[in-house]
Amino acid sequence: MSEDFSKGKRGAIVKPDPTKQRITIRLDADVIEHFKGKVHEAGGGNYQTLINEALRDYIAAHDHALEETLRKIIREELLKAG
Repeated sequence: MSEDFSKGKRGAIVKPDPTKQRITIRLDADVIEHFKGKVHEAGGGNYQTLINEALRDYIAAHDHALEETLRKIIREELLKAG
């Protein structure tokens, strides 16, 4: 029995999210294994999504720290000027 793929279409079955951008990046093997392990522990998922979330968490934490530092400096300067 042979399959007829003459009317098949090439390409992704699921359209990629238009808000995502495809890149090539080199990461240490142990970093990738860490996230793949997390996906395995969770019973499935996408390790790239976990990496994306970790990067977002890092950005949020560091942006917040910068904001707090700036607020502190502004308060100190206002007290000096007042």
